[in-house]
Amino acid sequence: MICGRILMPRSKLATARGLDSRTLGSTLGELLDLEGSDEDDLYEAMDWLLLRQRRIEDELAKRHLCEGTLTLYDLTSTYSEGRHCSLARFGHNRDGKKGKLQIVFGLLCDNEGRPIAVEVFEGNTSDPMTVASQVSKVKERFGLERLVLVGDRGMITSARIRQDLKPAQGIDWITALRAPAIRNLVKGGALQLSLFDEKDLAEITSPLFPGERLVACKNPLLAAERSRKREDLLRATERELAKINEAIHRERRPLRGRVAITLRVGKVLGRFKMRKHFSFDIGKAHLRYARKEERIAAEAALDGIYVVRTSVPKTMQSSEETVHWYKQLAVVERAFRSIKTVDLKARPINHHKADRVRAHVLLCMLAYYVEWHMRKALAPLLFDDDDRTAAESRRPSIVAAAQPSERAQRKATTKLTEDGTPVHSFQSLLSDLATIAKNRVAPRIKDALSFDKVTLAHASTAQGVRTSRRELPNVGSAKHPQIEIPPERREDAPGG
Repeated sequence: MICGRILMPRSKLATARGLDSRTLGSTLGELLDLEGSDEDDLYEAMDWLLLRQRRIEDELAKRHLCEGTLTLYDLTSTYSEGRHCSLARFGHNRDGKKGKLQIVFGLLCDNEGRPIAVEVFEGNTSDPMTVASQVSKVKERFGLERLVLVGDRGMITSARIRQDLKPAQGIDWITALRAPAIRNLVKGGALQLSLFDEKDLAEITSPLFPGERLVACKNPLLAAERSRKREDLLRATERELAKINEAIHRERRPLRGRVAITLRVGKVLGRFKMRKHFSFDIGKAHLRYARKEERIAAEAALDGIYVVRTSVPKTMQSSEETVHWYKQLAVVERAFRSIKTVDLKARPINHHKADRVRAHVLLCMLAYYVEWHMRKALAPLLFDDDDRTAAESRRPSIVAAAQPSERAQRKATTKLTEDGTPVHSFQSLLSDLATIAKNRVAPRIKDALSFDKVTLAHASTAQGVRTSRRELPNVGSAKHPQIEIPPERREDAPGG
């Protein structure tokens, strides 16, 4: 099921049918000695796997985590089909599927984004409420006395820091401040905007956060993007409000009543989330609105500014390293994207039993573990940047946007590797490798033995192979494979 999830993610019934080489022509079942397995066998295997989840995660932790290690943790949701899943609830839907029940799962990774453990929660579980179980898992099950937990600002909140994350118990953390806390720092004078006149990073202190380090950063590209997005939302809000005004002043069946107008306005504000930037005057037959320019300007002044907070002492971690490790949460986001949509397609959840849902998510996590190592090994053939050291050296500052290495730029421009091999995405490389076919050859000769012949991969996928398809027209073709008959079985052989 792990192999099938990477090669062709589909339902358990379709996976079971794919194990039979006689029906769909796949050799996966034959290679793994699983021909004849049906979907009931797969469900039994899922139940067997779930009972061993703790052992698997403990072994992964022993392999990839160590004392004082830095662990990345984030949470996502996946929508569920049907109404009978015992874990599915209505909650903050990250998939944009309105009206769908969902489950929530948290992924714990090492500092490179390699998955270590996964845990499934009910769909209405808030992000901060999952932190305590992760700390307990790392401290008690994995046996680590010291660790640094990295989580986003919605995950590691002040309440969770006070209750679950105590440096005295060997637990340090890295997170970021929310926008209201940043505004309070500016009002209190702890964060002065003039700090960013000549540099984009500064470490500050504040009595509001005693014993903590605060690293303030300003990214001009992020500031421009936030300004653009805010202006787009303001204009979209004004367009919808103008439509309401047209409905109020139309001749036929005009919109009337303060309650009715307020309800229409509320729908617009709920959609674009711009209530704080407008003032309103709503009457029985009128609607007047205006932008709060001062408030908009005050918010714009903080565009591009974020503050990373941590309990890690400066003697152990510099300001630049703190920002770097907080930004590493992006690798967990990439893992979610791969697990849920791009590669492994874990969503939607079609299982109803809680344990089957947990087993399904565990399978997808293990499949991503395999994919992570495949991507690392195959990086020179992929569009992935396989020279991260050179890429980091090109970045002018840790706050600035990441820059691709020269090798990655050449691959993106020429679509070729250094030895002339075409560059692939992970999925297109799997598709090319899927052209390898195993053919059973049965010579029409008396008493001749049948034998198997495996075709070569597509010429473009083999490193160093520069032979044109004109010279080898059938290489890599599953439909018309190139079969090489042994000399002793050719028609022109002596006695053949």
